[in-house]
Amino acid sequence: MLDAQHLATLLLRVAVAASLASILSRFAAFQRMLMREERTLLQRFQLALSFAAPYGTCVTLRVLNVNYQAVDLGLEGSLTAGMVGGYVSGLLAGVLISIPAFAKGELMSMPLFAGVGVLGGLLRDVAPEKEDIWRFSPLVSLSPKRWRQRPYQLRIMFQLGCLFTIVSMELLRVSMAKLFSRGGVFFPEIWRGAHPLTAIAICTSSVFAVMLPLKIWNNARNEKKIEAQQLSLNEARLAALTSQINPHFLFNTLNSVSSLIRTNPDQARSVVYRLSSILRRLLRNTDNLTPLRDEIAFIDNYMTIEMVRFGDKLRFAKEIDPGTLDRLVPSMMLQPILENSIRHGLSSKVDGGTIRLRSSIAGGRLHLLVEDDGIGIPENRLAALFDQGIGVSNVNERLKVLFGADYKMWIDSKPGEGTRTGIEIPDLIVASEAGQELSTAG
Repeated sequence: MLDAQHLATLLLRVAVAASLASILSRFAAFQRMLMREERTLLQRFQLALSFAAPYGTCVTLRVLNVNYQAVDLGLEGSLTAGMVGGYVSGLLAGVLISIPAFAKGELMSMPLFAGVGVLGGLLRDVAPEKEDIWRFSPLVSLSPKRWRQRPYQLRIMFQLGCLFTIVSMELLRVSMAKLFSRGGVFFPEIWRGAHPLTAIAICTSSVFAVMLPLKIWNNARNEKKIEAQQLSLNEARLAALTSQINPHFLFNTLNSVSSLIRTNPDQARSVVYRLSSILRRLLRNTDNLTPLRDEIAFIDNYMTIEMVRFGDKLRFAKEIDPGTLDRLVPSMMLQPILENSIRHGLSSKVDGGTIRLRSSIAGGRLHLLVEDDGIGIPENRLAALFDQGIGVSNVNERLKVLFGADYKMWIDSKPGEGTRTGIEIPDLIVASEAGQELSTAG
């Protein structure tokens, strides 16, 4: 029967397998290899080395100290390498994993591990779908309705084939150990005179030592897929939001041009020149982030157009910290805020007013502030401002997509006194270093 010591040994084997899988899944390079279904020859070698390092270390620990028999998962590691990476990865991983045992004199370990690795590659090839490798489980559904479905039948046959392969792998090791009593393979003490229930428990532990790593790595793959899907979704949302802002801005600017053509052609030409600079920048710039220096140049062109339209009623002042000019900010972020200040704060004010733009760095954060001395916003409208209109709500949404919760945007307004809109974002890298760091992160 299975005594407490043997049970502890088998549970430890399963725990070691899960620990090795968790450690490997923490490495970004290994995660990238898991995401690939088709690999070059070099990538297959790299994958084999990734398996050989931890599983070979376990074999080494067993070789150096027989009391650590439970950590020897060389056979399971070789099979798993083949199932994940194919023939080449399984064969090479099996050879490398067996080197410590081979050096000790267990000469049949190398052909056994290499053969098991190739067998894992065969399982990968006969899988109905590549994803079935990651779905391996000894537990199958007994639903009669599902059993009548052809795809499910093939999947169940594959699962049973994997189960049979792992059990046969253990029995083969026992047979070779008995056949080659000297210079053979590692024969765990638990197998000596094993009761049938003990043999079943040993094979069950081997099944879980293969299944658990596959499940852990599949979870890592799914997390990567979700991250990639979320990134694609964020990019699509940013593109949609930007496409909403630009037509809104162009519509209002063209209205300004049309009002000047008949009354002041020279000023109209100046406006058209500024507008052409703005359009070139919009057509040329496809980045979500841009240096504050470029964003302010864009704002200068925009405000020049608006000051031509409003004349002396509109004034624009800047208090820009020189240290902020090369910091990265979301492109087209400030223009909608200034446009709101003009349309809703100053345009209806008889004597006009001033818009002031400030920038500073404090506490490792970039602070931007847009102030006007216009008519202000009523309190009942202020509470719902982020949910209404195109300008402010879109800026807030873009900041949310880009920075998550790591930003602040606030609006403070008093009727008859003016409005202040503040933005606080992370102090991103200097623009000259942006390309290098972004490429490294990618």
